[in-house]
Amino acid sequence: MTTAFDLDAYFERIRWCGNALPSLETLDGLMRAHMRHIPFENLDVLLGRPVRLDLDSLQQKLVRSRRGGYCFEHMTLFAAAIEALGFQPARHSARVLLMSPRQKSPRTHMFLTVAVEEGTYVLDPGFGGPAPMFPVPLVDCGSSGPADTTHWMYRKDNDWILRHRLGSEPADAWVSTLEHDLPVDFDMANHFTATHPSSPFVNNLFLSLFKPDGRVSVMNRYVAVRQGDQTQSFQLADRAALRALLAEQFGLDLPEVDGLNVPMVSEWNGTQA
Repeated sequence: MTTAFDLDAYFERIRWCGNALPSLETLDGLMRAHMRHIPFENLDVLLGRPVRLDLDSLQQKLVRSRRGGYCFEHMTLFAAAIEALGFQPARHSARVLLMSPRQKSPRTHMFLTVAVEEGTYVLDPGFGGPAPMFPVPLVDCGSSGPADTTHWMYRKDNDWILRHRLGSEPADAWVSTLEHDLPVDFDMANHFTATHPSSPFVNNLFLSLFKPDGRVSVMNRYVAVRQGDQTQSFQLADRAALRALLAEQFGLDLPEVDGLNVPMVSEWNGTQA
């Protein structure tokens, strides 16, 4: 039995009142609304709770309970939403290159591609802080990329690489072969991400949410609040400070974090969460 997707509840969650036609304009608007209202976060992993990818659980957590999640949760929900509008997204896995080289990075990221009249586009609202807030054309723009964009695709041998500008310099975000993956593939990757002792999500707190004028990112106790061209950074003093930050910046009220062990972090480059 296929779970029904409550499109009205999803639209209310992301405060979307725009076009619902299956167009590039709709994809662009939905991505921005999704990323400004559903946080990227891994709190359930650190609280020892299972991360479920069935649509019932995702609608309950991210929509009705107004929580966030990480890539598998975001992308499964977003795929269901745009499928309800008539799009036909393909699901893919990628190796994240932010902190590890390709040879040491498992396929623990999920993103989509969608074909529309203008071409095929990469959709990745579940990548956290470095995520593109717009559909990225699936064309080879070279390693340097166009000067007028923050994210672009670059083809190298049989791989497609999402690149972004870290300051003024291009940097790799993830790499993928663009195979069409199955739900069982993401179940396996999700299990590793949520439970394996070497998974970054088991050992670190990650939160991120885009704002109309910037972004709030958290890695462990380190917080970066970007507004326009200005970035304010500070360390969380204790769990009470974390809980207050969750309420103020992410709209999350989780008394359970009072018992959360948040690791310290010594440095921050703005890319990890």
